[in-house]
Formats: sequence, structure tokens, C-alpha cells
Amino acid sequence: MSATNSSAAVARSQAKHRRSALDSLKRVLPERSAKLTVGLTIVIAMVLFAIIVPIFTKDPNKINDIGLSAPSAQHWLGTTQSGQDVFTQLGYSVRGSLIIGFAVGLIATAMSFIFGVLGTYIGGIWDDLFSLITNIMLVIPGLPLTIVISALMPSKGTMMLVIVISITAWAGGARVLRAQTLSMRGRDYVLAAKIAGERPWRVITVEILPNLLPVMGSQFVFSVIMAILSESSLSFIGLGSTQSFSLGTMLYYAQNGSALNTGAWWWFLPPGLMIATIGAGLSFINFSIDEVINPRLRKPTKKSKGKKG
Repeated sequence: MSATNSSAAVARSQAKHRRSALDSLKRVLPERSAKLTVGLTIVIAMVLFAIIVPIFTKDPNKINDIGLSAPSAQHWLGTTQSGQDVFTQLGYSVRGSLIIGFAVGLIATAMSFIFGVLGTYIGGIWDDLFSLITNIMLVIPGLPLTIVISALMPSKGTMMLVIVISITAWAGGARVLRAQTLSMRGRDYVLAAKIAGERPWRVITVEILPNLLPVMGSQFVFSVIMAILSESSLSFIGLGSTQSFSLGTMLYYAQNGSALNTGAWWWFLPPGLMIATIGAGLSFINFSIDEVINPRLRKPTKKSKGKKG
């Protein structure tokens, strides 16, 4: 009988722990709203477009016998000056820009976590060193540094762009995470975990990291937006990747082909609209995450209105 009661108590304890974990996860996730729905719809649509179009279209470098032709049934978005299909290039370009954006977002967020959370929690000389490096990167202008590094790179590929943009994208997020970690390092639940003999990695991942997830999520989304815009800027001035397609390279070749002067709007307008659309979708998602970070931005619910009344 005692064994049965003991197993039942263990089961209840595990169920209670799972419920508390789910409640903690719900607190850090953005609530469903019109902004979040619109943002996710736009981003998912862009990702599907970047996946499906390259699968069902031909080689984007294929040259047709019709150069600089307007949109038609054969070429939905017309052709370039060399006779290349713009719609096909758009699918490959959206995929390239999203790959660069999400890769930079992951790397920049990881570096922000290392320099902003790990160094601060460890303290001592590591905290001083990481803080010094972060401060140096903060005072260096990001875009000029990115342009200089890109110009000095011997090979200009996608990985080069990801590395160059990531170098200048993490410092601001690391400073924010450092401030958050400093405020949580001395709180009761963190001190209790240390006194209980928990290992540092477990204190960081279980006690500190869940409270930083909304901030890190916002930093990730912002880094993706910044990376796509930075890549477009670098490619537009001729410092982007010459080995792959992106929205910036489309604008670069459209500029070189005098698309604006010749009135070939179908060549330069679609990539510009895609950049704006992706940025708008990610911004809507970021607004929803901001409401988790700053409760003052949240709209009052019916329950809260009833309580006030």
C-alpha cells in the first residue's frame, strides 16, 4: 500500500512540475494577436515561396531569346536585359536572403548570449574582458566596418557575408543581456539554486535563460531584419556575393542594367517589395515579442477590464 501511495505521489509531483513548466513557457511566449498572426503569415509565405519556386522553376541563369521583355504568360515577371526570367531569379533571391538573415540571427544571438550572459554570470576577469570587447564593438560604426571588411575579403560568398554581418550585429544585444543577467544574478531563486549545489550551467539554463527568452527572441528577429538590409546594401554597392542570388544582387544587376532608366519596373520593383514585405512581417512578430518584454505595451483584456470596473 505504501509503495502505491509513493508512486502516486511521484506521479502527482511530475504532473505538477510539467504544469509549472508549461505555465512558465506560456509566460514567455507572445500572446496570439493580429500583429503576430499577420507577421507569421507573411514570414511563412515568404519561406514557402523561397522553397517552392526554386523546385519548380528552371535555372535562374538560363538566357532566353527575349531580353528585357515585360511580364507575360510565359514570363510572369518579365525578363532581364540578358533574357533571364525575373520570377525564377526572385525565388532563388528570396531563399538566399532568408538563409543569410536567419544564419546571422542565430550567430548574433549566440554571441550575445556568450558575451552578455556567460561572462556576466561567471564574473571576475571574464566579465571585465567580455564587457570591454562589447564596449569596443558598440562604439565602432557598424555599416562602415562591414563595408571595409567586405572590401578586404578576397572571396565574396554567402558564408563571407554571414560572418561579416555577424561581427557587427551582436554587441547591442550582449549589452542588454548583460544588464538583465546582472539584475537576476542576485535574486532569491538564483541564490537558492547556488546554495543547493546546482552546477553553473544548470543555473543558467534553468533559472536564468527562461527569463531571457523574450529578449533573445526579439534580438534574433531584429538581427534577421538587420542582416537582410545589410546584405542588400552591400550587394547593391557591389560588395555582396557574386556566387549566389539574393535580393541585393538582383537590385545590383538591375541598377547595372539601367532598369530604372529604361522603365523596366518588373526587374527592380519585385526585389524591393520582397525586402519591404519580409521586413514588415518580421517587425510585426517583433512587436508581439515586445509586448511580452514590456507589459505596458499590452492591450487590456476583457478580464482585466472587468477587474478594473
